[in-house]
Amino acid sequence: MTPLYDRDGWIWLDGEWLPWRDAQAHLLTHTLHYGMGCFEGVRAYAGPQGTHLFRVVEHTRRLLDSAHALDMPVAFGAAELIEAQRQCLVRNELRNAYLKPTIFFGAEGLGLRAKGLTVHVMIAAWDLGDYISAEAASLGLRALTSSWARHHVNISLCRAKTNGHYVNSMLALNTAVKAGFDETIMLDPEGYVAEASAANVFLLRDGVLHTPEVTSCLQGITRDSVIRLARDVLGIEVRERRITRDELYIADEAFVTGTAAELLPLRELDGRHIGARVGAPPAGQPIAEDSVTAELQRLYHRLTRGEPSGNLAVFHDWLTPI
Repeated sequence: MTPLYDRDGWIWLDGEWLPWRDAQAHLLTHTLHYGMGCFEGVRAYAGPQGTHLFRVVEHTRRLLDSAHALDMPVAFGAAELIEAQRQCLVRNELRNAYLKPTIFFGAEGLGLRAKGLTVHVMIAAWDLGDYISAEAASLGLRALTSSWARHHVNISLCRAKTNGHYVNSMLALNTAVKAGFDETIMLDPEGYVAEASAANVFLLRDGVLHTPEVTSCLQGITRDSVIRLARDVLGIEVRERRITRDELYIADEAFVTGTAAELLPLRELDGRHIGARVGAPPAGQPIAEDSVTAELQRLYHRLTRGEPSGNLAVFHDWLTPI
């Protein structure tokens, strides 16, 4: 696999286009040392009408909201940043891509007071490839409840997608992976389900879809997309509330959502087979085609791949053409 730093292409930095290999930061860049910065993950998809960005307006708004919450003044507005993301695809001749707009402090000085620092914005895009195999999307994930707690609302900015937050995610995920699992489920400081390492969590029980309320978990854009698809297209009731881990054990179905992961079934948690009560296929067998998880997967796939027709037409504005 080619290292990310050794590629042809262009990266946008503070309004200028830099050759990919020349886009570098100083070793004393403040964000590298203290983690103070924010970013987004945005997907572009090739569809019947050409390439489009999915919900780039919402992603860009959250990026600027994150910077504002962190008290990092940004010199660029949403329209400029959206256009830069469009041009990033054009200049790099990408059709299916992952974009990572990032806001970070410069290298004018170090220290917690962050005095006199410049605020930089960069946008890079590359072909994500097969982030998740078709097999994983069908068979589902084996997860372990993490001993690492998720954030508390008065310890960190839970609504901001902050660089430093992902140390917490990596600690939790790496512990689970070393133990032989695919993913981890993190609890908030009070012991309620928060989210996976970098994805929101849903469970289905008796025809109602449940997801943790937005407190210590990120207000995911894929999360919002799935809630809208469930309510507006499938007519399923969705409740945002506190959830305990044993509710996941006895759920009829469960899945996680995220920009890169899209929508993946959660097949097992802490050795408990999810859906056993209703006869869900055992480990090693694909999820049922008539399950709510599978139906939401199909709808999300149609929508992101540029097929917002019929009952998905109301979501046409979520696609920004290139």
